[in-house]
Amino acid sequence: MDKKTILKREIKRYGCAIVAGIIFAVNIKTFVRAGGLFPSGFNGITLLLQNIFETFMGISVPYSFINILLNAIPVLIGFKFIGKKFTVSSCCVILLSSILTDFIPVQPITYDTLLISIFGGLINGLCVSLCLIANTSSGGMDFIAIYFSEKNGQDIWNYILCVNALILVIAGFLFGWDRALYSIIFQFTSTQVVQMLHQRYKKHTLFIITRKPDEIYKEISDLTRHSATCLHGTGCYTGEETSMLYSVVSREEAKVLVKKVTELDPSAFVNIIKTDYINGRFYHKTDY
Repeated sequence: MDKKTILKREIKRYGCAIVAGIIFAVNIKTFVRAGGLFPSGFNGITLLLQNIFETFMGISVPYSFINILLNAIPVLIGFKFIGKKFTVSSCCVILLSSILTDFIPVQPITYDTLLISIFGGLINGLCVSLCLIANTSSGGMDFIAIYFSEKNGQDIWNYILCVNALILVIAGFLFGWDRALYSIIFQFTSTQVVQMLHQRYKKHTLFIITRKPDEIYKEISDLTRHSATCLHGTGCYTGEETSMLYSVVSREEAKVLVKKVTELDPSAFVNIIKTDYINGRFYHKTDY
C-alpha cells in the first residue's frame, strides 16, 4: 500500500475519532445527563460511579478521572494485543470525550425522557458507527471484545450484555427503575443504529453462473483476498456448458463484485444470500 493511501486512511481515522469524541461529550451533556440515563459500557459505569459518589458520599468526581482510570487496563490490552494505530486513535476518542464532558456545560434540549432516550441513543449509535467505520473505537469494552474475537476466536458479546444488564440493575436499585428502563431504550436504539450502519462483519454468499469463471475469479481474489469454488455444469434451458463460482465476501465487497461481474460478463446470473455463520478458514481484513 502506497504512502498516500496510508496517509488518507490515517487522516480519516483521526478525523473521525476527533468528531466522535466531541459528539460523545455533547450527547452526554445534552441528552444523557438531562434524562439521568446510563449508557452501555464504560461510559455507563463512569456515570453510575459519578452518581454514587455525588448522591451517597457528597463527593463530586470528574467524569474524565473515572473514565480514563477505567480505560487504563483495556488500553494496555489494545497496545499489546490489538495494534498501536487502533489503540492510539481510540485513546484520542477516550481523552477528548472525557475532558470535554467535564468542560461542556449541561445544555438540555428537552426534558421528555422518552425523546431523550430515543434521540440520545441515535446520536450515540452514530458516534460508535463513525468510530468503527474509521477503524477506531470508543474504548473500554470494545478493546476487550476485539481482543477475544480476533485473537482467541471467542464471542464475548453475551458477557458484555450481562455487564450492561448489571449496570442497569444497580442503577435501578439505587436511583429508580424508571431511569434504568429508559436506559434500555437508549441502549437498544444505539445498538440498532450500529447494526444498520456498520457492515464490515456482515457476510454475503455469492453464486455466480458465468461463462468467464477465470476472469471473474481473478476479480474476487484481487478485491477480497478470498478464494472461490468453481463448479462446472450444463444450463438446463440452453443445454450449454457453464460454470458456477461460489464465494463468501463482505456486504460492501459483494456490491463491488456484482458491478465487476456485469462488466466482464453481461449475461452472468448472480444470486446473493445473506450469511449468518461461517466455520473454517476465512480471511478477515484487519488494520489495527
